[in-house]
Amino acid sequence: MTNLSNPTPTIDQLLAIEACREAARRYSYGVDRLDVEVMKSAYWPNATDDHGVFVGNAWEFCDRVVGSHGRWAWTAHAITNHRVEFDNDTTARGEMYVQATLFDAAKGQLSTFHGRYLDNYERRDGEWRISHRVCVYHGDHVQLIGDSMGLDVSVFRQNSFDRPARQRPIGP
Repeated sequence: MTNLSNPTPTIDQLLAIEACREAARRYSYGVDRLDVEVMKSAYWPNATDDHGVFVGNAWEFCDRVVGSHGRWAWTAHAITNHRVEFDNDTTARGEMYVQATLFDAAKGQLSTFHGRYLDNYERRDGEWRISHRVCVYHGDHVQLIGDSMGLDVSVFRQNSFDRPARQRPIGP
């Protein structure tokens, strides 16, 4: 479906690209909100995920991540430069950069992971989801942080205000 001599996607391809990107965004949103159902909605039930420390069924991975990420006061998974290429009308491949930031409030420690997600997408019954994901590691760093902006942060909603997101609509 990808035609390098004419890289402008068709309307149908644009819709499919956006559906693939939405699946990837659901994963990031779900992990940051500790909402396992939203995370799982990014993957087909028989999908696989290779995150290095875990290689196996993606839904089992989602359960594991929600269990392990509760220790962080907050996390922020940012995905960028998401490229999607189609093999045919029902399969596609995607690549995007990921920066995951995780904050440990007790230690005042900010951990940041840099890498890429390599995804295979499948369309089934008109819906696109991830069928296989590989997480590629580029680097990480940990830093102790203080109140560097000097804000009166007591007036803001704090850290895990929106976790978990069960039954909570997007927005305020």
